[in-house]
Amino acid sequence: MKTIFIVIGKTTDKHIDTLTQEYLKRINHYMPFEIQVIPELRNAKSLSQDVQKEQEAELLKKNLQPGDYAVLLDEHGKERRSIDFASWMQKRIASSPRRMVFVVGGPYGFAPQIHKLAQEEISLSQMTFSHQMIRLLFVEQVYRAMTILNGEPYHHE
Repeated sequence: MKTIFIVIGKTTDKHIDTLTQEYLKRINHYMPFEIQVIPELRNAKSLSQDVQKEQEAELLKKNLQPGDYAVLLDEHGKERRSIDFASWMQKRIASSPRRMVFVVGGPYGFAPQIHKLAQEEISLSQMTFSHQMIRLLFVEQVYRAMTILNGEPYHHE
């Protein structure tokens, strides 16, 4: 199974990008994992929130394939402890969809049509994080999950 992490817009903070790339390398030791960056909308400030979400939805749909197991990272999704997320990942991997795709939306979240396409929604916290920070936090949690599943001494309970 291949795991894809779709994000909108480039990371402009070099430090966050460097750490994200480090965790990406670590994850690939355990499973195929890649980040796909969708370009930000042009002239987004002149668009309403709903129009932005709809235009982002069209871009996101182009990156989803039939048979994908799509998981939205959304503030209204289900929260899990790291150990529970690891168990959840193990079940998803065992059910072997062709691709598991995690998606971070734009600054205003997802259009309704993207919510309908997704199989699940996950929240990393009730707190709000920048879209750049959430990338780093998420890839660290995927790495943590892989170390938990492999009995490696990274996570401490």
